[in-house]
Amino acid sequence: MGIESDHLVYEYLSQVGDLAQRRHLSSGDRMRLVAGLRDEIDRRRAKYEPETPAAVRRILERIGTPEEVLDTLPAAADVSPPSAPSAPSVPVQRGVAAPHLAGVDEAGAGETLEPDWWTVGPGSSVEGFAGGIEIPELLKGPGAGAGAQSQSQSQPQAPAEAAPEGPPTLMGYLRERRRRAKAEAAAAAAAPVAAAVAAAAVKRKPYAFLMLAGVALIAGAVSGYWLLLAAGWLLAYASRVLGPAERKWVVFGLPGVVFAGAVVWLWGRLNGRWGAPLADEALSGTFQNLLPWLARAAAVSSAAYLFWRSRRR
Repeated sequence: MGIESDHLVYEYLSQVGDLAQRRHLSSGDRMRLVAGLRDEIDRRRAKYEPETPAAVRRILERIGTPEEVLDTLPAAADVSPPSAPSAPSVPVQRGVAAPHLAGVDEAGAGETLEPDWWTVGPGSSVEGFAGGIEIPELLKGPGAGAGAQSQSQSQPQAPAEAAPEGPPTLMGYLRERRRRAKAEAAAAAAAPVAAAVAAAAVKRKPYAFLMLAGVALIAGAVSGYWLLLAAGWLLAYASRVLGPAERKWVVFGLPGVVFAGAVVWLWGRLNGRWGAPLADEALSGTFQNLLPWLARAAAVSSAAYLFWRSRRR
């Protein structure tokens, strides 16, 4: 709704400006007229809490059409009076200016400004430039610098804040530019240090979710409660910190390695490679007795990996 209201106001002001231009108002009068109308419209629009295009139309109707607004202006502003014929006037006589302040019109005709080509070295002149460069220090007499220096030494120095600001000089600009460059270099050098400190602080903070999964696995391994073991592996698999390969390694890889080691150990016992050989009928009972300890070993290995991974970024 605000865009439509602004469009109505801009269209009204453009009509007023076009009509004022057709009635030969000066640019300054047109600018003041349009600015005054805009301020009046904004002041009246502020009184309407829910501003609507209908409210803006009512405001414009109360102000009047562009013709009515221009008719209220003084008649002198509509038509500019004819200018009286000007009498011939004598131009103001000026004295001869210094060579370094002389313009192109005072230096003579354009063809006399260019010296002979054999008397000027290459690149020593600038086209369209006449006169010289005024350096205030060179215009002072030889005793002016010493007198000013002795006078400044005899008078007490005022604080830097009270000194009047003169026009900027080249040396002051160069000093200010060098100071800004040093400040930017110092800020750029301090930024990596601050970033490294912040990164180190973040790096030292472990992942709480991985720590929770590891604690659940350790508690399940100590108590022998299967639900705690399952909850620990589920938390590790649901973690967003670990990648897909790391999740599979924690939940399936490490327990698989533990159980594979147990199978290798049973195979060696059956073949008598280490310890007394096992009978075939004793294999099932040995595996059942070994199964709880295998689950605990798998849980401890997964928890150790989670603790290590929680400290690593």
